[in-house]
Amino acid sequence: MVEENQGSPYTNLSFKKRKMKRNKLGQEEMIGFAMIIIIVAVVVLVFIGFSIRNQQTENVESYEVESFLQSALQYTTDCENNLERFSVQKLIFACYSKEQCLDGRKSCDALKDEMTKMLNESWRIGEERPVKGYDLIIRTDKNESILGLSQGEITSNSKGAVQDFARGERLIEIIFKAYY
Repeated sequence: MVEENQGSPYTNLSFKKRKMKRNKLGQEEMIGFAMIIIIVAVVVLVFIGFSIRNQQTENVESYEVESFLQSALQYTTDCENNLERFSVQKLIFACYSKEQCLDGRKSCDALKDEMTKMLNESWRIGEERPVKGYDLIIRTDKNESILGLSQGEITSNSKGAVQDFARGERLIEIIFKAYY
């Protein structure tokens, strides 16, 4: 009798059903595991996106740095030509044109001296101070460097601003970052 049951098509059918049911359960577990991994990956990507976005908005909303750049451009320097004393903005164009001050100094040297004085007075650097360093780059739209100044250390926290201005066909860009 035992031999008859083994050859029966009904016995093989129930064995196949149980085996298929076991395989289905294994597939469902694998799909569930894959879904958990996908959900965790999405959560991590959202976290990274928020952290990157927060750092960028701090740089853009830096009114202190923007105000510094705008007022620095209006500052009157001790470099002059026959008609007037140059503001920093006019001194930048004089430096770009390789002009000299009335007292014989190169306009680029006068620009470097004036900007160094302003930066040292406005953005004091030190371990006990909130500002740890700064970078200032003045360049043309063709990426020609006019002046570059930096002091202190570069940290992951910064506030920055970009100021563009033009005279005729010349476009000048000032990029300033203060590191905290």
